[in-house]
Amino acid sequence: MYKLKKRDLIALASIPLIMTLANSMLIPVLPLMQKKLGISSLQSSLIITVYAAVSIVCIPIAGYLSDRYGRKLIILVGLSLASIGGIISAVSAWQLEHYTAFYGILAGRLVQGIGAAGAFPIVIPLVGDMFDSKDEVSSALGVVETSNTFGKVISPILGSALTLLIWFLPLAVIPVISIITILAIAIFVNVPKKDSQKQITFKAFLHSLRDILREKGRWLYAIFAIGGCAMFIMFGILYYLSSILEDHYDIDGVKKGFLLAVPLSAICLASYITGKVIGTNKSRMKWLNVAGAVIISVSMVVCLLINTKSMFFLLSLLTISGVGIGLILPCLDALITEGIEKEQRGTITSLYSSMRFIGVAAGPLVTALLLNKERLIFSIFTGIGILCCVIAIFAIQPDSASSRSPIGIKPSLDPGPKQDGSF
Repeated sequence: MYKLKKRDLIALASIPLIMTLANSMLIPVLPLMQKKLGISSLQSSLIITVYAAVSIVCIPIAGYLSDRYGRKLIILVGLSLASIGGIISAVSAWQLEHYTAFYGILAGRLVQGIGAAGAFPIVIPLVGDMFDSKDEVSSALGVVETSNTFGKVISPILGSALTLLIWFLPLAVIPVISIITILAIAIFVNVPKKDSQKQITFKAFLHSLRDILREKGRWLYAIFAIGGCAMFIMFGILYYLSSILEDHYDIDGVKKGFLLAVPLSAICLASYITGKVIGTNKSRMKWLNVAGAVIISVSMVVCLLINTKSMFFLLSLLTISGVGIGLILPCLDALITEGIEKEQRGTITSLYSSMRFIGVAAGPLVTALLLNKERLIFSIFTGIGILCCVIAIFAIQPDSASSRSPIGIKPSLDPGPKQDGSF
């Protein structure tokens, strides 16, 4: 079945690639945008933050709509909005000047963020709908997460290269690629028919969501928190490294893009391997989460305690932390997808995606505010890494009696879910 749906999976995997390019491709070119638009570093970070911030609000709504009206439809609408937002940003940068252009770009990014809310977050539950075998689901999610991370790897290189032609070209290229993806999804992706999909009211949806969180809240909240923290560290590191390379080492352009791609490559490779090896073993997912958090914490502690002015040393430490992030993300995707019934999966994964976008929005913003206080930045990253480790150890509790049963569901002899939130 997995082989038969490879074309569908490739089309779906292009969505996180495009949505990642729409955001991460701008990180290495923010200093150039500051100069062209006459804005501060804090204002430039808003170009990233506004995209993620509006997604935080819209993703749960998109999740509900995908459960009610179908995932493919919501994805197509989301991609269309992302394309329109890209056009608004590109035209503003091209035709307007200074602050007027800046506000036009922000408006376009706002629309693009709304579109992103209906695109990538819906891919995860759709993959769960398309495959019956849990091993196939885990493997497919690994491909999706790898595509997401691969987009981050090529983003700084592509973004830097495009600015050599026209400084706002990274804004203009996204609508073109989005249209190609829209056609691929419309033609190739075949969504399975589900008799169980009901036209529930919004009130019933809220009651259902309340019941899910009441029953499975402990491990779900843990996964939400770890996902948000991992993305906070990832985008904080990227913003910090982009600024340091330009301000302290006078490295810009494509060379800076290649250096930014090094830690992102580590995330991509680790995500791909993790997606292949976790299978349906929830205990393995938990301890890979713990291992990833430990790796992040240790590398950030070293950055905190030792002089990191050596570019090679700093890049090595940030690459090691990237391995930790790459271990975490596919495990979180698989835990949620396998632990939530298909009818409710879109809603829960959308909440999870919202938490990830909180990290995406906050990472560059906090780092920009503390850019001259490196020790404080690495102290925050270290504390967050330790917090993720503690949460993973104590809040994610696989059910040893049935390691292959859906998360949160006990064997038939068990009268019901554990009250302590384990699964």
